[in-house]
Parts: sequence; C-alpha cells; structure tokens
Amino acid sequence: MKVLVTGSSGFIGSILTQQLEHKHSVIRHGKQDITESVSNSFSVNINSNSNWGQCLQDVNAIVHLAAVAHNKSNDPDYINEVNVKGTINLAQQAVNAGVKRFVFISSIGVLGNGTTNARPYDEHSNVSPHSEYAQSKLDAERALLKIAAETDLEVIIIRPVLVYGKGAPGNFDKLVNLVSKVPMLPFALCDNKRNFISVDNLADFISVCIEHPNATNEIFCISDGGDISIKEFTNEIAKGLNTPLLQFPVPNFIFNLIGKITGRQAQMDQLIGDLQVNPNKAKVLLDWTPPFTMADTLSRLTR
Repeated sequence: MKVLVTGSSGFIGSILTQQLEHKHSVIRHGKQDITESVSNSFSVNINSNSNWGQCLQDVNAIVHLAAVAHNKSNDPDYINEVNVKGTINLAQQAVNAGVKRFVFISSIGVLGNGTTNARPYDEHSNVSPHSEYAQSKLDAERALLKIAAETDLEVIIIRPVLVYGKGAPGNFDKLVNLVSKVPMLPFALCDNKRNFISVDNLADFISVCIEHPNATNEIFCISDGGDISIKEFTNEIAKGLNTPLLQFPVPNFIFNLIGKITGRQAQMDQLIGDLQVNPNKAKVLLDWTPPFTMADTLSRLTR
C-alpha cells in the first residue's frame, strides 16, 4: 500500500513513518523535505490553494497530521486557512486522484477541556471546542464527513488526548523540563484523573486505521487507557529521565487560587483537572489494545 503522511517531519509523523515503512511505501510531506533530497518526499504549503497532484500519484491512503497548533498562532484566519480549508482541499484532491482512505488526526479538544464533564468523553459526547484550534479541528471533521457521505472516500477521524514521548512539544515538553530541573514538585495531594497516549501507541493505532475495514467513516477517541494523576505522571517522567523526584503536599485550592490571580486558570485546569476518555470503541470495533506501556515510551527520554 502507498501512504501519504502529511507532517511527516513532526513529532508524531516521524514515529509514524518509521512504523509504516516496515510494511508500506510511504510518501513523506514535511518541513524538512524543503532542504533534504529524499526519495518519496515532498514539501507543499497547506492551504486552500495547495496543489497535491505530485504527492497523490497511486496513493491508497492519506494520514493527515499537519496542522497549525494552538500554541503556534493566535490568528484565527490563518488557523482556519490551514486546518480547515487546507484539509478540505487535500481531501477533495484525494477524491479526484482515487485515494481510498483518509485518516484525519483531530483532537480530544473538540469535546472540551474535561473540567466540566462528569463522565469520560467518548464518540457520543457533545462537542464543545474550547479554543480556535479545537474549533478548526471540529470544522475539518464535519467537512470531511460530508465529503465521505458524497463520495467514495473513506474517512477515519482520530481524537487523541495529550500525546507524550521524547520530543513531544507543548505541555509535555514543559513537564519534562520541569522534572529535569526541579527535584521537588508540589503534587503529592493531586489525585486528578487524566488520560494520555504514548506516541508509539498512537502511531500503532493509526497504522491499524489505515487498513482495518471496520474503521471506515468512524470516529475514535483514543488513549492508553487507565487514569493517571499529575503526581503519577511526573513520577513516571522522572523515572524515564533517571532523576530523583520528591513530591510535597499543596492543597488543590492553592493551585486554583494561583490560576485565578495570574489569569491562567485554563493552564491550571490542564495541570490538576480531570480529562478522561473511554477508548473502548477502538478495542471492540478494531480489536485494538495499546501495545506499549508508559514506561516503554518514557524510557527513551534520555536516549
């Protein structure tokens, strides 16, 4: 099978292409391909006018990872141009090129930030995007499902929780830097329930969705499974870094007070709040279970 991976030079894309190349012919699209002379690699600016013709020759499936992340731009028009219009344009050209399957990596953020949800998110949860980025992902999802309903293109939408692993950007990178530099953290009393997904597990799940017949036109909320607190998560990061870490007790109301005073309540909620998903659909429909443990992935932090 010939697979086009957009964003192949990114954090998730680099791990995914390594996995896929054991089984498939992979066409890589990513920033580094501008300067690298690599066989089967292309650089295309993603927007409503992109020409994907050269990339789509004889392609059977597309994994669309590339996007403007919420921490990379504050311009809603630019986010919409890349994440929504650029995705629609790619999908429409995929239809014209006879591509069979389109795997779209969305975000659990289309359902909300978890703090006000009494039950774990699943594929039936009401959407409630909490940022311009999340809204753009939801708009792209809806457009793709419409295209799937009107054409022969098979669309699979994956909504992962926070993805962790060596080189992960955003909040995970901040936590790794914190644990590596500070030997004591104030999370001993934090017993929140959050779900995460290893980049290795996400790549494995994507590879399953590329081929599995039961994935056609389905949406999946995906995680490693199991709840983990910020205390447990930072302890696991410390183990991966082979560094000692002590946790001391600070009541949650102190964190919330700091969040309100500094105007960073959203960031504080991400730190000590809950965000759970029910990933059972992937297990039941695709017979998928995460093959990697958290320790497996975090053990590479020092390599």
